[in-house]
Amino acid sequence: MADFNLGEGLRKVFLAGIGALATGVEKSQEGLEKGQQIIDDLVKKGELTVEQGKALNTELKHKAAAAREAAEAASSEDAKPVVDTTEAKSSAEPAQE
Repeated sequence: MADFNLGEGLRKVFLAGIGALATGVEKSQEGLEKGQQIIDDLVKKGELTVEQGKALNTELKHKAAAAREAAEAASSEDAKPVVDTTEAKSSAEPAQE
């Protein structure tokens, strides 16, 4: 029969378990680092989105104020009487032929 050393077999199983544990720890740390990187990227994108939203809001406020001022100016001009001076000039001046 073949020589079977129980002590050597247990030693190999024990060392394999330690190796598996060490590999698992390394992989979990890599996973945590990748997970942390993903979270950091999402936070950065979120911050950019908030900043872009604030800038867009400010721009829209300025455009709305400008449109309101233009509308008020147009409505105040509509309230003034408009005098057509072209007909008055042509009837007052003698015809030159």
